[in-house]
Amino acid sequence: MPKKWNRVPVATPQSASRRFPARYSLWKIRTSAGSIPRMFKLLALMLIFLVATSSAQDLPTRKRLNLATIKNLVAAAEAEAKRQNVEVTICIVDESGNLLFLQKADGASLNTIQFAQKKARHSALYRSPSKDGADALKKGNLEVLAFPDFFPNQGGLPIKVDGETIGGIAASGAKSEIDEAIAQAALDAVFKK
Repeated sequence: MPKKWNRVPVATPQSASRRFPARYSLWKIRTSAGSIPRMFKLLALMLIFLVATSSAQDLPTRKRLNLATIKNLVAAAEAEAKRQNVEVTICIVDESGNLLFLQKADGASLNTIQFAQKKARHSALYRSPSKDGADALKKGNLEVLAFPDFFPNQGGLPIKVDGETIGGIAASGAKSEIDEAIAQAALDAVFKK
């Protein structure tokens, strides 16, 4: 009698799925088990995103000087300086006293560069015209000279929007009253419409 050969079943995807249903498949179990940590990571990421967006809405928004506003302020200050027939340095700083714009006219002396910056910084940081510093010094208050960035010279004005100081503007190179008039003309042209 001839010997029968034993057939060894070849594992094909179809035969494997008949013998081992999908719910018992080792591959499926690994995929499901591997996706659980990913689901938790995704859930944690979504919660962080929700918390971040809800807290960001609670933060106060601040007004800032943008480039268009700065250009308008400068154009108005230049026009007033031309009308007054003086050559000045114009300076604009943000609420922290950081320089945003500085322009020296051809006929303005070099020292006006620092004076304009100091006047504008004083106005932004102390939220008052730099003339207030000059008035305090005239009254005999010598302590003001020890204050950081305090500059007792007229010509700088704070830039205020809705009662909030967002920067300072100053001019230097003419008489102090004219410097302040130039800065005031720039503020009036942009903010008093």
